[in-house]
Amino acid sequence: MIRSLRWKGAAFTVPFQLGFVFLYLLPIGYAVYQSLYRSQSSGLGLGGTTDEFSGFDNYQQGLTDSKFMGSVLRVVLFALVQIPVMLLISLVLALLLDAVTAKAAGKFRIMLLVPYMIPGVVAAIVWINLYSPDVGPLTPLGDFFGLHWNFFSPSMVWPSIGNLLTWHGIGYNMVIIYAALQGVPRELFEAARLDGASEWRIALSIKIPFVRAALVLTGMLSIIQMLQIFNEPALFRNITPETVDDSFTPIMIIYNQAFNAGNYHYAATLSVLLALILGVASFLFYRLTSREVD
Repeated sequence: MIRSLRWKGAAFTVPFQLGFVFLYLLPIGYAVYQSLYRSQSSGLGLGGTTDEFSGFDNYQQGLTDSKFMGSVLRVVLFALVQIPVMLLISLVLALLLDAVTAKAAGKFRIMLLVPYMIPGVVAAIVWINLYSPDVGPLTPLGDFFGLHWNFFSPSMVWPSIGNLLTWHGIGYNMVIIYAALQGVPRELFEAARLDGASEWRIALSIKIPFVRAALVLTGMLSIIQMLQIFNEPALFRNITPETVDDSFTPIMIIYNQAFNAGNYHYAATLSVLLALILGVASFLFYRLTSREVD
């Protein structure tokens, strides 16, 4: 009877297992397979192309590709600034929500989640229009205060994208951190107040240490999302192609190799390399932060 119940319980996971195999494992395996081949033209380029086994030559080319590795470094440096800022704002908002009544927190929580509910492409289009010097209100507002900024200039394009990503992501991260705060025993707050601790001291000494695991989770998810950034730079490229080129981010290079250059094997190689970089970055981040959580 116990064995029968186990099989019935396992049967509920079959849809997930099938989806995982067909939507994750098989595409990953096919990408690895494609990365080991290279298209060769025959007849001085006038004939057809054939796929020939090249081993790890594509990986050697990818690791020495200055554009690809430069785009990875560019996104990593951007993430080192944008992710801490976004998580800090999310943490402050979660602490403020935890300090008010449950009814008020519910209202503000919904308001802060509205940006996350908007699809990323739509949010990017909205902010591009806000940044526009022709139709947006931000340029005239800056001129009024003597700030002649250009949100699409080389020095401002990353801050512009960072502001967009922060606005879009703080609500989601805030909800995760706020949920972790709800699990903190309220008795600790009462005991701290009886000992004369201020709300600021309670937040620093009790609340923030209890939500470190949530901060690690949101940080890891943000790292994975950041290295795969595509929609926002691609839309910015339509407005300012001289600033955002086709090698601005790793995903843009992979997209152009696959759908513009038609080099599917090299695009698969870069995809596998990016997945490995994501895995290593996530592992290192988890190892460095999990010690503090423990």
